[in-house]
Amino acid sequence: MSKRRFWEFRNQAESEADLYLYGPIGSDGGLSWLFDEITPKAFKGELDALGDIKTLNVYINSDGGDVFAGQAIHSMLKRHPANVIVTVDGLAASIASVIAMAGDTIRMPRNAMMMIHNPITITFGDANEHRKMADTLDQVRESIVAAYQDKTGMARDELISLLEAETWMTAEEAVARGFADEIDEAKQIAASLVTPKVLLVNGQVVNLGRFEHPPTVEDMGLAQTRPDPYTEHAEATMRALAEYERRSLERIAVRAKAGKTLTQVDIQRWERIRDIATGVLAQAVPQPESAGPLHDIEHDLHRWANRLRGIA
Repeated sequence: MSKRRFWEFRNQAESEADLYLYGPIGSDGGLSWLFDEITPKAFKGELDALGDIKTLNVYINSDGGDVFAGQAIHSMLKRHPANVIVTVDGLAASIASVIAMAGDTIRMPRNAMMMIHNPITITFGDANEHRKMADTLDQVRESIVAAYQDKTGMARDELISLLEAETWMTAEEAVARGFADEIDEAKQIAASLVTPKVLLVNGQVVNLGRFEHPPTVEDMGLAQTRPDPYTEHAEATMRALAEYERRSLERIAVRAKAGKTLTQVDIQRWERIRDIATGVLAQAVPQPESAGPLHDIEHDLHRWANRLRGIA
């Protein structure tokens, strides 16, 4: 399964360039960003290669992803000497909203949204392991709070309250709270609900089911639409894989309590199922508006496979 870059530099001119951050931040689960050193170097190299530009336009449409990748990108953009103009092309949620804070100017179309929340993760192990991870999450939250404070000037306690509440903001609310600077006229955003918990925004999948307080259909001004056959096919595959993941995680937890790890047979069985699922998806011909689900499923497949490898 090929890795997909979650960024793309376009339209470089002598004094201006565009950066698109569409889809999950850290599209392979963030593992390459943390461990192989190639991904962060590649991003920084492409950013540095822009040269002495005066303006960098950053377009974001993402429901978040790997927090360390997002923090690093935020820092790189913040240090860049160009005037960084961020535009939220639909949604900037979770760590994507932190990246947005690097903008000297943050613009949101009237029908765009931003969401902030506490960092989350999954851990396995005894009570000591869970306490250690809880401390790590607290440290991560402090770095996130610092990025939001730098932009909004809000008090720490007020920001933490917003994070704990998983706060979804319209453009007007984001500007009122200092998370954005300007409201643009509503732009054409291809957005629809394909299931009660799956949202397509400009071709990117937003799985509302993983959030605690997702906005309602009325909040987002969307209508339920009938999914095309490809999306139905993709979602059926995702549901099957989600059930397999649930069972696999239960098995991992049981074996961890017994001081055991997954066997090579377990890993090979998972990889075989992953390959079959990928092949099934490849047989479907995606329409342009439904390319997002395939990207999202490939992201999840890769993440789950790497999770099992890491435990073995």
